[in-house]
Amino acid sequence: MARDNYKFAKRGREIAKKKKKEEKLQRKLAKSDPEGSEAQEAPEDDDRQEATSES
Repeated sequence: MARDNYKFAKRGREIAKKKKKEEKLQRKLAKSDPEGSEAQEAPEDDDRQEATSES
């Protein structure tokens, strides 16, 4: 019988937490500085592209 891959599940949870935290930070920055929110969105897109290339 196959065993559960706990490290894989844990890593998925960590990635989800990190993504949620970054989205929350972006919303917070956009709320406080509407003009600067566009400049902050670009690095987030770069992180997503790097994460997909690693897989």
